[in-house]
Amino acid sequence: MIRAENLTKRYGDTTVVRDLSFTVHPGTVTGFLGPNGAGKSTTLRMILGLDAPTRGHATVDGLPYARHGAPLTRVGALLEARSVHPGRTAHHHLTALAHTHGIPAARVERVLALTGLTQVAHKRVKGFSLGMGQRLGMAAALLGDPATVVLDEPVNGLDPEGVLWIRTLLKSLAAEGRTVLVSSHLMSEMALTADHLIVIGKGRLLADTTVDELVRTSGGSSVRVVTPEADRLRGLLPGAGITVDAPDTLLVTGPDAPEIGRTAAAHGVPLHELTPQAPSLEQAFMALTHDSVEYQGAPA
Repeated sequence: MIRAENLTKRYGDTTVVRDLSFTVHPGTVTGFLGPNGAGKSTTLRMILGLDAPTRGHATVDGLPYARHGAPLTRVGALLEARSVHPGRTAHHHLTALAHTHGIPAARVERVLALTGLTQVAHKRVKGFSLGMGQRLGMAAALLGDPATVVLDEPVNGLDPEGVLWIRTLLKSLAAEGRTVLVSSHLMSEMALTADHLIVIGKGRLLADTTVDELVRTSGGSSVRVVTPEADRLRGLLPGAGITVDAPDTLLVTGPDAPEIGRTAAAHGVPLHELTPQAPSLEQAFMALTHDSVEYQGAPA
């Protein structure tokens, strides 16, 4: 379990993280989301003891990271996959890490196989692609068979097969009862992977909830309506937000599906489809963090 209590981090006059509290529970994949500059990386660094909080504290399984006697066996972390000496091979890099914690050589071979790096284990890291570097970072994070995994953008640079592999791996780790905290900008991937979400903006907590609940409460739901009398139906739904998706297809916001159906029936408008459309996680995230975005582009 990861617990952050009143975490605050200031750099001079700039406050990057503000009184941030949350708990990451075992057995779930928790997505850690926020716009650029929200304070996600700083928060992860404080959890891992790389940055000292100005105020508050963070613990993993009840202790600060630095107080764990063998931290690789408690917490596996991937913050910067390419922080590896380029002249080392993947095998040498993992073996060196293993020696610091008395981890057996068999475990090195195991994580190389798990991450698909066995065939390139004795190649120098400087020749690795971005995706191979990410896999090596994952191998290092899993080396100590930790109960807690903290990952920052783990699918960066991976091809579709690699993205699917990461998704499956994270779910399997959570299913084993491990604590999984993953930061990502890919909302579509988080929608498929995460069970729970912690969303921050400008260093403050914006949401601590499930994926389904965030989407459900975000608003922006609509109803897809297919009818050969689309123009007529538009005139019968005053005050509704209506987008024409095709000559015979409307996306209606405001009235719900039963209300639209009753209106159509009362005026003899035939309906070929009447389907509620929930907003995507991306839409819900954008609505929640709209006021926390540092740089907003103008419409094209």
